[in-house]
Amino acid sequence: MSFSLLGLSPPLCAAAGAAGFKEPTPVQNQAIAAVLQGQDVLACAQTGSGKTAAFALPLLQRALDAALAGRGAAGERRAHTLVVVPTRELAVQVGEVFKGLAQTLPLPLKITVVFGGVSINPQMMGLRRGTDIVVATPGRLLDLVDHNTLALDAVRSLVLDEADRMLDAGFSEELQRVVAMLPAKRQNLFFSATFAPAVTALAQRLLHKPLRIDVLPQTGATPDITQRAIAVDPRARTQLVRHLIQEAGWSRALVFVATKYAAEIVADKLRKAGIDAEPLHGQLSQGKRTQVLDDFKASRIRVVVATDLAARGIDVVQLPVVVNYDLPRSADDYTHRIGRTGRSGEAGLAVSLVSADTQAHWRLIEKRQSLDVALETVEGFEPTLTATATDMSGNGGVKGKRPSKKDKLRAAAQAALPHA
Repeated sequence: MSFSLLGLSPPLCAAAGAAGFKEPTPVQNQAIAAVLQGQDVLACAQTGSGKTAAFALPLLQRALDAALAGRGAAGERRAHTLVVVPTRELAVQVGEVFKGLAQTLPLPLKITVVFGGVSINPQMMGLRRGTDIVVATPGRLLDLVDHNTLALDAVRSLVLDEADRMLDAGFSEELQRVVAMLPAKRQNLFFSATFAPAVTALAQRLLHKPLRIDVLPQTGATPDITQRAIAVDPRARTQLVRHLIQEAGWSRALVFVATKYAAEIVADKLRKAGIDAEPLHGQLSQGKRTQVLDDFKASRIRVVVATDLAARGIDVVQLPVVVNYDLPRSADDYTHRIGRTGRSGEAGLAVSLVSADTQAHWRLIEKRQSLDVALETVEGFEPTLTATATDMSGNGGVKGKRPSKKDKLRAAAQAALPHA
């Protein structure tokens, strides 16, 4: 099926082609017509499936139609489309998709991207003459509303991109405030690569008769990612990563760790070993984060050691390797992490380092992801520690179904959200 048959105008069909979509991907094929018709959508599609364009294309079409019909008195621009994302990096990426697709439109649309970690003043100045589409992180969005710089009473389409992260610590309360400011009659679109039960419950409260889209990996469509698991003692992990980088000749590698402290330490050790490496975590300034990512994409640095803020929204062309230095707490986060490689038809490699005390953790990730990855060793780095009965019991530290205190607080905040 072509994009034109889905209801998109010729300029947007051309924009889709320029973005590399020869024909609609499965999620685009199912979502575009529904979004154009104003229907609510709950879409789950794997990373790299084109889900951002699946909502950006039809929302741009609706924005263009509204602009051509007139914005009201004196051509007033009022935000009618709001895209809420969990991280600064994802805000930038989504904004770039919208702006790229909008370049061929016969009437210019103003697309504003706002996020924290930088001065609010330029963003306030940028909104002075209004806007058509806003892509925002929750905190900065509320700051701009509190400064009377942005009004949400004209929003007719709300998108939660990576919706499951919206319920992470700090987002539930902010999301509750945002939803309360929106018109009761609006279109709601939830998009993500995974949907935890909490997101499904939220969708039931906010979405009205949504079209449910589940795009599962299919034969031939699954990203070409080779997955390896290497047994190693915790203290030998950095040396092993250095060995793998040098022996295999990896041009670039994204290494995931659990904390900002670990990101700093591991990056420092790699630099001392002669490997260009930089940390990436939430405590860095936005300018520094942007610089690290720009240098990484341009191959000016070889390794980025990141916390999970980089698991979503980071699109690095031809990234060959992802390393789980620390295993992710959530099995879903494993999907998002390794999804940074093997994109756009390229082959990728995902390496997970498994120590004696995280073997149960790894086995549960395997079970939940339907994986069967042999636990191998590398010569010279064979582990000396063995798993104890305690290590192998329980859920191995992977977030399970039994609600934690954090889960209970999140559920309480979610229950307080108003209905659509």
